[in-house]
Amino acid sequence: MANQVEEPTPFPRARRTPPGEADLEPPRADSAPEKGRAPKERRDRNGDDGAAEATDGKRPHGTPRRMDAPKGPAGPPQRGNGQSQNRSARQSGADRAVSKRRRRGPCIAALDLGTNNCRILIARADGASFQVIDAFSRVVRLGEKLAETGRLADDAMDRAVSALSICADRIRKHRVVRFRAIATEACRRASNCAEFLRRVEAETGLKLDVIDAAEEARLAVAGCAPLIDPAAEQLVVFDIGGGSTELIRVDLAKAPPAKRKALLMALAHGDSRSDRARAAGRYIADWVSLPIGVVTLGELFPHPDDASRFHAMEQHVNDLLTPFAEAAGFLDEQRDIHHSTQLLGASGTITTLAGVHLGLDRYERHRVDGLWIAPRSIDRIIGRLVDMNGAQRAAIPCIGQDRATNLMSGAAILRAILRSTPARRLRVADRGLREGVLYGLAEDGRSRPKRRRRGRSE
Repeated sequence: MANQVEEPTPFPRARRTPPGEADLEPPRADSAPEKGRAPKERRDRNGDDGAAEATDGKRPHGTPRRMDAPKGPAGPPQRGNGQSQNRSARQSGADRAVSKRRRRGPCIAALDLGTNNCRILIARADGASFQVIDAFSRVVRLGEKLAETGRLADDAMDRAVSALSICADRIRKHRVVRFRAIATEACRRASNCAEFLRRVEAETGLKLDVIDAAEEARLAVAGCAPLIDPAAEQLVVFDIGGGSTELIRVDLAKAPPAKRKALLMALAHGDSRSDRARAAGRYIADWVSLPIGVVTLGELFPHPDDASRFHAMEQHVNDLLTPFAEAAGFLDEQRDIHHSTQLLGASGTITTLAGVHLGLDRYERHRVDGLWIAPRSIDRIIGRLVDMNGAQRAAIPCIGQDRATNLMSGAAILRAILRSTPARRLRVADRGLREGVLYGLAEDGRSRPKRRRRGRSE
């Protein structure tokens, strides 16, 4: 349920056209970010394994900016009769009014408290879409020692509540009218989750909704829907989190290509029993939530940080993935489904490795989100990282010390996924769960009946 708020390196730079079959394909026209999002907006990389990256400035990147008329002498007078000039003036005035209403659309927000990060996106609803105006992310390590004790640690809860307080302040600041605050794997597994939720509500006013793995998977798919290839008949979406990893296989063979994106976005609808949500759900052929993420897998294999540890982690993930891959027929060498299958990855691990592949000195979302890349290119990068120590990895631009901590456990999960699925192309998504929530909130707002103002004549 949406809440109602009454208050207002060692790696060379990637070549654009490598010899032979291209490892990196140029982003397609449909790789543009969702409507209204500034292409160079700097915010946190998607996924539950990233470093904190907050937009704490006075005007966050991506905020719609007022564009005044250019100063200077006016141009030559326009010839024509007065009637056409008046009509043009009325039309331009109407356009400005429409633009102003869009800029002042209702504010909505999606908050995601994961095993590693606390993140929020605040946006203005624009029809069934939205425009992001603010973002915040902080590493809270809520799932620290959870695998060992089965409980949320006091220090971890303190960090989470502190970050949630900042999120609550931003919700009030932007006068958000609809928002949803969700919690995932760490809260699902913790025996003291109820106690934590009560504390959060008492100290921040936020009511966290602990969603199940099935809903988490649906929202991830909906958030990534703008990046699907209309020609793909089989779609595999994965989201590597801090405490769990979701994989969803969508069979789109019988869906009209022009309607596939809208079908998947319908999964974000707040009521999963709605006709649209049920129709979209029928295309989900299979899904699985693996009980390991970058934090929990790293805790299972803490030492040493070398190749043997990495291969042990990869084998552990591969064992968990085998039933999913077998059910999909991915391990059947007789089936030729490579060309009709798209792999779509949403996580801090894949966005970080994509940045390394591009040779970026710093992370640039507009270059990574929507990027097409050959899985073997990512596999080669992982192989080179395995041969390095932690300090060498941390020295690589786009990784750094914060990401180096959990990167190799995420890379082990990613490599197991790449080797268990037949897709020859992978698309990188710097989006996912929160965007799925926002699509649902925007759609719910459209479907609400408008209130009639009192005192207005018919």
